[in-house]
Amino acid sequence: MSIEADPAKVQQFSARIMEDYGNTLRGAMLYIGDQLGLFKALAQTGAVTLEELTRHTGLNARYLREWLGSMATGDYVTYDRHSKRYRLPDEFVPVLADEDSPYFAGGIIQLSVPFVSMAPRIIEAFRHGGGAPEEAYPVETWQGMERMTMPWYKHFLVQHWIPSLTGVKEKLEAGGSVLDFGCGSGLAAITMAQAFPKATVLGCDFHLPSIERARANAHAAGLGDRVRFEVADSDALLGKKFDFVTTFVVIHDAADPQQMMTDLRSSTADDGTYLMVELNLSEELHENMNLFGRVMYPQSTLYCMTCSLSHGGAGLGAFMGETRARDMAAKAGFSRVRKVPSDRPPLPALFELRP
Repeated sequence: MSIEADPAKVQQFSARIMEDYGNTLRGAMLYIGDQLGLFKALAQTGAVTLEELTRHTGLNARYLREWLGSMATGDYVTYDRHSKRYRLPDEFVPVLADEDSPYFAGGIIQLSVPFVSMAPRIIEAFRHGGGAPEEAYPVETWQGMERMTMPWYKHFLVQHWIPSLTGVKEKLEAGGSVLDFGCGSGLAAITMAQAFPKATVLGCDFHLPSIERARANAHAAGLGDRVRFEVADSDALLGKKFDFVTTFVVIHDAADPQQMMTDLRSSTADDGTYLMVELNLSEELHENMNLFGRVMYPQSTLYCMTCSLSHGGAGLGAFMGETRARDMAAKAGFSRVRKVPSDRPPLPALFELRP
């Protein structure tokens, strides 16, 4: 291969590869810190020496030393060379250590390891087609997803999203019916049941381990008799009508997203509302040259798209987009589609669909 390239630019790109390699490995260090509660420990201790952190956590000092080095060189903690103290900046605490924060990123950090671990399996799909089904992923994938979406339900669903929809809050307060389809571990359904005691709430998912986790979560919340969870696909709901239907980043994963939306239209009462929360991306690659695009294309390759393709599905993944969402909604029989304005992090797209 004979090419002419600017040596300075080659060197610059080589440095970027080294940086990306370091970031990948640092992701594992973040995972370790999250799983071992090290960020929470640093939030509690303030500026701390290695020896003090060792006593506080009871962990191995030599491993802590290397981990702290990873965090300091990656600018996740500060290091004072005179006092030899490490400190987690106050601004990082809501993101890394506070699970009640709307900015908490523990779920994203946790998902990085199971997703990257699937790369050898995805290589085979590149060669032979198909994909990796949900059951091929480690169990902690679903734990990570639960923690990743938890801030949405804890801080935005009831406080901002539902009130932004026409008439939905009033219906639920009066005892309306709710279907959360693709409910996963049930946090959205549980949150709505807590906020609207008169409402009847059903969560459905085809993934049995998620439904078992949802039932356990509902029992732990004291709502085992007020919110139901069933193993079901969208066609099993035909003939049932709900005042409020929700999906949270589900449609782009589906094997047959158009049929799923059609089924959900059938399950939406004629005066009801379907809230479709999806990836805030465009079908056009050039419009996704941003932080969210840099995250979602790899995640789609390692999970969203490949799960759909494993079932012979459409494999929409990151290429769903607003235009496609509106087109699919119209084909499903929804006559009114509104993208709900939202400037609150994180960055999903909210679509209000009505018959």
